[in-house]
Order: sequence, then structure tokens, then C-alpha cells
Amino acid sequence: MDSYLERLRRQLEDAVSGASAASLTQAPPGKWNAVQILEHLLLTYQGTNRGLAKCVELGGPLGTRATLKDRMATLLVVNLGYMPGGRKSPARAMPRGMEPDEVRHEIAGELQRMIAGLDECERRFGGRAKIMDHPFLGPLTAAEWRKFHWVHGRHHARQIRERVGKS
Repeated sequence: MDSYLERLRRQLEDAVSGASAASLTQAPPGKWNAVQILEHLLLTYQGTNRGLAKCVELGGPLGTRATLKDRMATLLVVNLGYMPGGRKSPARAMPRGMEPDEVRHEIAGELQRMIAGLDECERRFGGRAKIMDHPFLGPLTAAEWRKFHWVHGRHHARQIRERVGKS
């Protein structure tokens, strides 16, 4: 498994291991609980996987040309590993109320599919190909997608640990 995504899997497992059902569903007012955070992450993995499948199906990368704003955002998040807080999630990645066991069960499989899809796109289109666009960061390579998901997941794993009392 890719090291960034393997680290992410371990961080997420560690964040929820031993957490009670009650602690997984409690949160400060106006904030997501641990299950909602996991569902958000699951939805982002599913979205990435749909995009990767489309690249393979169409036989080429879908990334557009990066703007200066895209380059700066990618530098901040992917290269420097900083995930700014306070950004509203796109509607397609907003939690919809999945059951805790369902989310926990599906997340590892989606991570595994993402690893396979990123590896396949990288093999087919090359390591420098901008595979597809991220909604805030613009076009990313397979390596940048891996690092983005790790940075994003690490940010949310911290929140999960806080919610379940592991901080």
C-alpha cells in the first residue's frame, strides 16, 4: 500500500479504535461528530475513485491547466502539508447520515480502491500527468492526490481524536 495512504489508514483506525458508540456521535454545537467526519472522508474517497475510473475509461488524464491560485493552494496543502481550517465542504462531500458501522466498514475498501486507481493512472499516463482536478487545488498528479488525501485525512483524524476524547 502507498505509504501516505497506508499512514492515513492507520491514523484513522487509531483515531476510532476503542471509541464508544456514544463518543463517535457527539460533537460540539455546529461541528461534525466523528462518524460524520469519517463519512465526509469516505465521500471524498468515493469521488476521487469515480474520477480515476473516468480517466481510465476515457484513456487519458482529465486535469486542466493550473492557474496561479491552483499552484499556490497546491503548494500550501500538498507541498507544505498545511490544511487550512474553516473551509466549507463541497455538497458532494457533506455527510448524509450513514450508520457508524457502515462508514467504518467501507472506508478501508475505498482507500484500497483509490490506491489501485492512482497506481493504474500513474502507470498508464505517467507520473507527471495531471490526472484530474481537485475542487480547491486544481489539477493534481497521482502523487499529489496521494499526499492531498493524507494531509486532508490527517487534519480530520485530529478532529476525530478530539471528539472521542483521545487528544
